Amino acid sequence: MKIETMSEGDWPAVAAIYREGIATGHATFAGAPPDTWAEFSERKIGECGCVAREVAGGAVLGWATLAKVSDRCVYAGVAEVSLYVAMAARGLGVGAALMGGLIVRAEAAGVWTLQANIFEENAASLALHVRHGFRVVGRRERIGRMPAIGPRAGEWRDTLLLERRSAVVGC
Repeated sequence: MKIETMSEGDWPAVAAIYREGIATGHATFAGAPPDTWAEFSERKIGECGCVAREVAGGAVLGWATLAKVSDRCVYAGVAEVSLYVAMAARGLGVGAALMGGLIVRAEAAGVWTLQANIFEENAASLALHVRHGFRVVGRRERIGRMPAIGPRAGEWRDTLLLERRSAVVGC
């Protein structure tokens, strides 16, 4: 596989993979992906978004993005991670390749802290983040309510807040 910059042409595959994650009930509070690429990319740090692509055939296996956490200048180097792997590609190292690529891109863009909000039931995501230097800094109790669809419809959920501080940016 190869890690490449995400583009608008990747949107159909990105949305499909996002839908697979949403269907698990353990990936996001979102009930559906945004309707358009423009909506999806609105608060993202464009140069950091990436996809894992098959070398043969070019199919998108997963994607990762960073979103600004605030418009305040003091938080300019803090971003939230989103990372999704296609169901058929899970367990093949796609997540690790994406996270590695995302971290390099984040640091090149001047991001000093990455954060992630993860449902504790999402053991694979938690393990991936910890392997890449994230640490749990807290639990956000009943931080959000699931949409009225899906396996956990209407349920209040906790998330674990994880952070990774760069060793090369903002030291």
